[in-house]
Amino acid sequence: MSATQPPEQLFHHIYREHHGWLLGWLRRKVKQNEQAADLAQDTFLSILNANNVQDILEPRPFLATIARRLVANYHRRQVIEEAYIEALAALPEAQAPSPEQRAQALELLQQIDHALNGLPIKARQAFLLAHLEGLSYAEIATELGVSISSVKQYLTRANQQCFFSML
Repeated sequence: MSATQPPEQLFHHIYREHHGWLLGWLRRKVKQNEQAADLAQDTFLSILNANNVQDILEPRPFLATIARRLVANYHRRQVIEEAYIEALAALPEAQAPSPEQRAQALELLQQIDHALNGLPIKARQAFLLAHLEGLSYAEIATELGVSISSVKQYLTRANQQCFFSML
């Protein structure tokens, strides 16, 4: 493989040489063949979207780094979906949302999770305590061991992050 090759050829070479290895690596991580295949494709798509294939010196560590992030996101989505399904199961049948409403809510939860992903842990915790638990600024400050002013800053940042990521 040569850095003088066109990016398309470099990408195809990396895909041909390392797709099988990456798929096997992902199968060990997620234990589901279909999900592993999806994550492998997402890994290669992220390389295409980043448009930096010519900068890849060591393909396997590079692919593993991207795939590790995708696996973490996948597991986080699984936790969110399970929590949502448990919450729905606790509702009386008359209040249960329709399948379409469930799908929309899950998609929204995933978007919020993705938006909060890049924030510091305390900002994420403050957001969740405020919006899911309904705690006041003072209660959140006590829970996190920070000042009310810090809670306001955390929530402002988290709310902005969610707002701008969903535009």
